[in-house]
Amino acid sequence: MPEDTALDQLRRWQESGGRWSVLARGTGTVTIALLTCDTGEEVDRMSSGSPALLAYLGERDSSEDDLPAAASPVQRPMPVVRDRDTTGRPRNARPRDALGRPLPSGAPGIPTMPDDLDLTPADALLQAQRLLDDGLPFHAHEVLEAAWKAAPADERELWRGLAQLAVGLTHAHRGNTTGAQRLLLRSAERIGSYGHRAPHGIAAGRLSTWARTEAARLGGGDPAGDVPMPRLTT
Repeated sequence: MPEDTALDQLRRWQESGGRWSVLARGTGTVTIALLTCDTGEEVDRMSSGSPALLAYLGERDSSEDDLPAAASPVQRPMPVVRDRDTTGRPRNARPRDALGRPLPSGAPGIPTMPDDLDLTPADALLQAQRLLDDGLPFHAHEVLEAAWKAAPADERELWRGLAQLAVGLTHAHRGNTTGAQRLLLRSAERIGSYGHRAPHGIAAGRLSTWARTEAARLGGGDPAGDVPMPRLTT
């Protein structure tokens, strides 16, 4: 990758809410995986020997590392104290905008889903659809991810595909065409494998076709923010 674009790409990825992780360091080079905002799936890789990028990374090995760029490796991040509401339920303290991008502490944001969300499949689909219809794919992904983690083994890949679809939509509406395209294709593959046996009225065949169509449209140069919200059920 050209040296004058590597740091810019990493910063754009972070600004869109994406995460990153250093895969390898060589003599004057680094390889970085670009990861989705919450599920942490790899979307792309970049390799560069840009001095500006290397200086920016410093000792850090991931976007989760609290060390500043030039910190000594003997320093350690402060312990994380989990934020909870008045009833003791865990919640996400960091404010986020409507598309899940982190905002400065204290800024007004859009409430995210509770970490201990526990819904029936029917309720999860209903709530996720309402969030999609309201233009909140990041929040829909949180609902679908909770359903994925709670799903029985024979449904798990279907719910994972639905969560990936919502993350793909999130990246599309953030303007991240590359991330959106790759996640939509991954979701199409997982959801499509349930085309003739999808439970809970999930429109697996239609959603898989829709995701492939939208990914191809993005690959053709159409604006990422124009991706519509799909219907999850028949």
